Amino acid sequence: MIGNASGPDSLMALAAELGEACVDRGWRIVCGGLGGVMRAVGEGARRSARASGGDVVGLLPTLDPSTANPFVDVAIPTGLQHGRNTLVVSSGDVVVALGGGAGTLSELALAWQMDKPIVALTGEPGWAATLAGQALDHRRSDRIHEAATVDEAVDRVAELLKKSPNAWAAFSKGGTPKD
Repeated sequence: MIGNASGPDSLMALAAELGEACVDRGWRIVCGGLGGVMRAVGEGARRSARASGGDVVGLLPTLDPSTANPFVDVAIPTGLQHGRNTLVVSSGDVVVALGGGAGTLSELALAWQMDKPIVALTGEPGWAATLAGQALDHRRSDRIHEAATVDEAVDRVAELLKKSPNAWAAFSKGGTPKD
């Protein structure tokens, strides 16, 4: 999950809904582990009836694990600052973006170059909505997948996991790419 480090309440509510829906499906979440969308996704994940600890992995920019938001179950201090964006997008089977400033833009570009499927929620302004439905360049024949709602986003992620030869089912707790 990638998105704004801060933003309006409407964006945070959308992020929380997304976090809860993903854990409801039995998926784990990798994020940057700090505030804003990262915190809201974790808060939503914690609300899921399937929440069980270990649901949210936070890849922190510093070496200080205490910087993780309280909803991160597994905090990994990288010491890489913005370089940790590479780890965030490379660690997931599908990258889901909402809102988004410059950090999210860098993560979208990295995910594109890594050939990661990308789903962009369009309900809030930011790079996710701006780039939804677009190809970033000629390297790929697909586009960034557009989703207007959280339900559409998680359905799209499920479809992409079924198609992905690299989907890491072990990262799902009891779910499979077919869920």
